[in-house]
Amino acid sequence: MNLQRLTRRVWFYPFEEERDRPNLGYIRGDNWSLAVDAGHSAEHVAEFYSALEQEGLPLPNLTVLTHWHWDHTFGMHAVHGLCLANSRTNAHLTDFADRIRREGAEFFLDMHASIRSEYRDGRPVIVKAADIVCPGEILLNAGNCPIRVFPAASPHTDDCMLVEIPGEKVLFLGDACSGVFPTWEKDPAKCRPLASLIKGAAAEICLDGHWSPLSKEETVQDLLLS
Repeated sequence: MNLQRLTRRVWFYPFEEERDRPNLGYIRGDNWSLAVDAGHSAEHVAEFYSALEQEGLPLPNLTVLTHWHWDHTFGMHAVHGLCLANSRTNAHLTDFADRIRREGAEFFLDMHASIRSEYRDGRPVIVKAADIVCPGEILLNAGNCPIRVFPAASPHTDDCMLVEIPGEKVLFLGDACSGVFPTWEKDPAKCRPLASLIKGAAAEICLDGHWSPLSKEETVQDLLLS
C-alpha cells in the first residue's frame, strides 16, 4: 500500500478493512514531523514507516493518539519517538493492559475477526500508555507548520482528540464521527455538537479513521443525518 499525499505538508497511509486498520496521518514540518495514531500492531507501524521511507520522509518524532481503541494504539510500542495522548486515553489503555495481564489476550482476540487477522500466528498483543499526557488542547509547531490538538465530544468514545493543521486546511478526525463499537449506533445529542465543532474548524479536508478524505461540508452533513 502506498502513502497518499493530501497537501504540501500532509500525507496519510490508507485504511484497510480486513484488519480494521485505520488511516495513519503524517505531517511534515520544517523542523520535525508528527504522526496521527500509532496503528493496530508493530506490523502495521512497520508498513507505514516503510511507505514513509520510500517517499524519502523522516520517521515521526511525535505520534498523537486520537483515542484509545486498539486499532489506533496497540502499535505504540513500535513507534519512533514519543507518543502523546489525553489522560482518559491513557487510563483506558492502562485498564486494558491490566486486564490482558490478568486474563490473557484471548478475550481481546475473540472481540472481532479483524483482530484475529491482525494478530494471526500468535503475534503478541502489547499495550502501553503514551509517553506524554495532554490535559486538554495543545498547540504544536513542527517548523512553519502549526498543529492544533484538541478534545471533542463524540458518539464513539469519551476520549476523542482531533488534529488540525490550519495552514494546510486539514483535520484528522480519528473515529470521532463513528458510533459505539460494536453496534455503531450514534447518539444524535453527541453528533450535533461535534458537527458544530468541525464546522468551526479552518479545515477544508476532513479525514476519518476508516474512510477516504471528505470535504468539511460532507463530514458535517453525514453527522447531522445520523
